[in-house]
Amino acid sequence: MIRVLLADDHSIVRAGLRRIIEESGDMTVVAEAENGRVALREAARHKPDIAVVDISMPDIDGLEVLGRLRETDPGLPVLVLTMHEERQYVVRAIEAGAMGYITKQSAPEKLVCAIRKIISGHRYLSEDAAEALALRVLRGDRQKSTVESLSMRELQVLRRLAMGQTNREIAEAYHVSIKTVDTYRHRLLKKLDLRNNADLSRFAIQNKLVEL
Repeated sequence: MIRVLLADDHSIVRAGLRRIIEESGDMTVVAEAENGRVALREAARHKPDIAVVDISMPDIDGLEVLGRLRETDPGLPVLVLTMHEERQYVVRAIEAGAMGYITKQSAPEKLVCAIRKIISGHRYLSEDAAEALALRVLRGDRQKSTVESLSMRELQVLRRLAMGQTNREIAEAYHVSIKTVDTYRHRLLKKLDLRNNADLSRFAIQNKLVEL
């Protein structure tokens, strides 16, 4: 049996994904996590064969969970499951070490196939994700979008600011000083040519970096 860790902050979504996985006949969900911290704890505790991780989770987002799992358990493959279809998320996930990327909309048809392919040692990308990644490679760095030009930490801070978190809350989440978070905030304002946190929130919503 393929042992799966399932991390998503919506219990209804987890229940649906669990049903899809366990109806496959050769997979079982050994642990569930409603946020990033629990996902990291459960991965260390249960040693699953694969982790299915949503990007948009509270506490620690999926991209950071992916990065930390790559550090603590490099052999654990991660499939990113997300609402986001935008190119920047595909690129970020693959750069961070994900072995696969599918959207929640395609999960009923593609989740089981994606898990099996990754377990067999291959990557799995939906057609749209593969096309977006190929476009990024062909373009190189010369035509990066504004969002793509942000570093991983800048993107994470932007998303948290857009969700209404304070500098202190963000600092505690990433174990950095409030001054460091403020430096990231000022850097974001400068890079994006914006004036204040309200502008950052609007930018994040317009670019579908946060879920409403």
